[in-house]
Amino acid sequence: MKSLRIFIRDFFKNKGQHVFLSLLIAKICAFLGSLFVIRILPENEFGILSIVASVFAVFAPFSGFGSQQSLLRFGSVTFDDNEKKSLSKYLLMKGFFYQLLLSVLFLVVSLFYITRYEDIFYIFLLFAVRLVGFYFLNHIQSEFRIFGNNRGFARITNVVNVLGVSLLLLLSYLFGLKGYLIAIAFTPFLALFWFKKEHYVSVAESFSFSKKEIFSYGLHASGTALLSDALFSADVLMISFLMNETSVANYKVAILIPANITFLALTFMQSDFPVLAKNFKNKRFLQDYIANYYKIFLPVSLLIFMVGFWFKTEILEVFFTGKYSDNSSVFIILLGGFCLNMLLRNLYGNLLSAVGKMKVNTLVSFLTLLLLVLFSAFLVTKFGVIGMAMSLSLSMTLGGLLLMYSFLLYLKDLK
Repeated sequence: MKSLRIFIRDFFKNKGQHVFLSLLIAKICAFLGSLFVIRILPENEFGILSIVASVFAVFAPFSGFGSQQSLLRFGSVTFDDNEKKSLSKYLLMKGFFYQLLLSVLFLVVSLFYITRYEDIFYIFLLFAVRLVGFYFLNHIQSEFRIFGNNRGFARITNVVNVLGVSLLLLLSYLFGLKGYLIAIAFTPFLALFWFKKEHYVSVAESFSFSKKEIFSYGLHASGTALLSDALFSADVLMISFLMNETSVANYKVAILIPANITFLALTFMQSDFPVLAKNFKNKRFLQDYIANYYKIFLPVSLLIFMVGFWFKTEILEVFFTGKYSDNSSVFIILLGGFCLNMLLRNLYGNLLSAVGKMKVNTLVSFLTLLLLVLFSAFLVTKFGVIGMAMSLSLSMTLGGLLLMYSFLLYLKDLK
């Protein structure tokens, strides 16, 4: 228990609580926004919105072709402030060009849906605007992190999310779906109020990392994030093709709470990412980190699953009204899958990212997505929405085991 106390003490010493709480607030705001939209929109509109949001979730991690992930990782391992500024300036300019290309590709995808779903293009268009704002927000957040300004990171994150969800609730209430789309499209641009011009005006392009190394990491990080988020979008997209928008709505409701419990593990590890990156060759540190992580999240996961198991019907009725209470079986299967996800995939995937093993992460993420497609092709046609819940949970667990095995091999090679 002494090591756990030291672990927690160091977490607060590094101001990790500011990052953790801000990401927690972001998750709560996203949850409240989703909950409100579920309640006010008809099932068919919510189903169409979920389809576009799922496509957006596939593209969003690829923001700037990984420039923000590269900034966070390489900016964390250098101790020279001028080098950090130079790296940030270079990645902002390069990443923005790639971001514009990404937004165009996002709109091209809408062509596959226009003939099937009415008025879906304007939804895609406003989500494309959000993609650009999302790029600036992520870059500025990463810049705060590499300079150790966790308070600044928390401030920008809290303002964007709290003000964003407030506008979302107000405009959705007044104008329905159109109000919701306007709110999510423009709130990420609030991050530009924290844009630091001095970091980009007179900084020479000088850093110790090769551009090939930087973008190799960024592309693999984006590929991993893309494949990981595709895992949580492919399920909705496959249901949209194999079934209908009502089935999409039912599944989306059932997965909303289970998918959001992982924020506990993700925000905790994101808070520690710069520290993990700096200690990527410290075997003892990494071993202790894993042990202490389990001391915290193993009991948390068990508690969450037991509460969800005993009160699954009541939870669905309270949060989503009685019309969705028949999805309790889907809910508990997904809850179990995401609890295991916290203990395996979230932990070892983030560790591999911090130590620079992004190629392994990308490969395992691809295999996990492939497993989901294979499992769902059989299980969805046979069991419907329950089959998709089974497919996703099984795929995540097998992917998590592969990540654990890969990281343990990395640890074994460290001296």
